[in-house]
Amino acid sequence: MTRERSGRIPLGIWMLGFVSLLMDVSSELIHSLLPVFLVVGLGTTALTVGLIEGVAEATALIVKVFSGTLSDYLGRRKTLAVVGYGLGALSKPLFALASTAGLVFTARFVDRIGKGIRGAPRDALIADLAPAGARGAAYGLRQALDTLGALIGPLLAMGLMLLWSNDFRAVFWVAVIPGFLAVLLLVVGVREPAPAPREARTNPIQWHVIRRLSSGYWWVVALGAAISLARFSEAFLVLRAQQAGLPLAWVPLVLVVMNLVYSATAYPLGKLADGASHRRLLAFGLVALLCADAVLAQAESWQALVPGIALWGLHLGMTQGLLATMVAEAAPPDLRGTAFGFFNLVSGLALLVASGLAGLLWDQIGPAAPFCAGALFCALALVLVARARPSG
Repeated sequence: MTRERSGRIPLGIWMLGFVSLLMDVSSELIHSLLPVFLVVGLGTTALTVGLIEGVAEATALIVKVFSGTLSDYLGRRKTLAVVGYGLGALSKPLFALASTAGLVFTARFVDRIGKGIRGAPRDALIADLAPAGARGAAYGLRQALDTLGALIGPLLAMGLMLLWSNDFRAVFWVAVIPGFLAVLLLVVGVREPAPAPREARTNPIQWHVIRRLSSGYWWVVALGAAISLARFSEAFLVLRAQQAGLPLAWVPLVLVVMNLVYSATAYPLGKLADGASHRRLLAFGLVALLCADAVLAQAESWQALVPGIALWGLHLGMTQGLLATMVAEAAPPDLRGTAFGFFNLVSGLALLVASGLAGLLWDQIGPAAPFCAGALFCALALVLVARARPSG
């Protein structure tokens, strides 16, 4: 009862935030180096990197449809989240053992399946735990802690690469530790609300149930897909910096800068979303991404890339928690897992297309081409935001 009357964020949401922090430390220890490991260490092309990243991230988003729906049907979120985080932790040793692009793809695929399984139930669990008037702040807090982990991971990777003379595999082994700590914290530190009575639950993937998702919700889905088309995998930020002359050991600095801005802005902008126009905030976020693309396309040195990388992080801080808030508010409480699942399915397919196209443009035209295409998609997404119904 206190939770409903108070705008304070419950302990369970803080714990979920620290679980995300630990898993992101683990993941970003690897992912901040993985594009360069593939290109420099294994000799793959940018198209291969784009396809691996696109398929992996799209898989995570597509799997969320089924995990979110299953969490609605079972009335339980935490169990699926534990399975998902567990798969993520188990995938980490595979990166250290990989000697071919195929094995890297396998490891990335398993990792992203885990992310897909945990994502929608976790997001729905946050909505279940948070007071109605503080959902933007709750999603912003979780995202801020998640992104803090994504900041610590690349910093640690950079330090270890300098210490161990660019030994990729040794750094990848270190990533195993925080991954398993994340699973342990989730198991012992998070309690979910009691499920709805059995007779109140039904299979959400039925036409009469799906029709309960409003037109306002499907507008949010369309907006999320448009933004995913405009923002391909961050692997291309890493490759762009390395191509512009950033030494191998310092490559994780790209994600450090991006996530520093992302982490610093996610919570205050998430809190702002509780009282500001959602459409206006999305528009500002897209303008930030368009400006980032312009800088990243034109820069001729890695130092000149830094403002563009920072603007990319600002875009994420403006849009990611906001979109989650919009999905939670547009969906019925008993269909939130399903709503997040379909949102992520459509966004995942868009991200797959965007990352594949970015890799193809990089190989066929040059490093600036993906960012020019991203700016064009940003402009199209801004048109969709302008035509969307006001919300918030």
